[in-house]
Amino acid sequence: MAKEKEEEKFVNPIDPEKIAENPHLLPYAHTVGGAVIKPIDKGRVKGRAVSAMYEQTDIQLDQIKKQIELLAQQAKKIHDRVHISESIYEAEMNFEPLIGFTYHLYKRSNGQYVLSLIGPNEWGSQPPYEFEATVRMMADHTWDIIDQDA
Repeated sequence: MAKEKEEEKFVNPIDPEKIAENPHLLPYAHTVGGAVIKPIDKGRVKGRAVSAMYEQTDIQLDQIKKQIELLAQQAKKIHDRVHISESIYEAEMNFEPLIGFTYHLYKRSNGQYVLSLIGPNEWGSQPPYEFEATVRMMADHTWDIIDQDA
């Protein structure tokens, strides 16, 4: 009976209305020493994520754009080499061109091409033909354009 009287005498000073049955499920710290829990602003988090995503994709698109421009330049250079090579092989030449040597392509007034060993600055003040390009024969018998009339 003594134990029953002691239990009856004990009165819990904490109001049962203010006690959480599952404090670990609360959206805030339930003790003074608990970690501060702040609700997140979902709109701000999404906004930052979307902003970062746009920044990253813009960087990647810029890299792809630069690669496309480089490929376009390379394609133009190859196209120019093909055009010059065709013109040279249609041109009049009184010698056999050798691999690795530099030659000069000219256009006559009648539209025919001439391949020459004489450079555009070696003719003097009155060159007989219109300068088209300075080229070097490569090992695959295509022509590398060193200088071209714009």
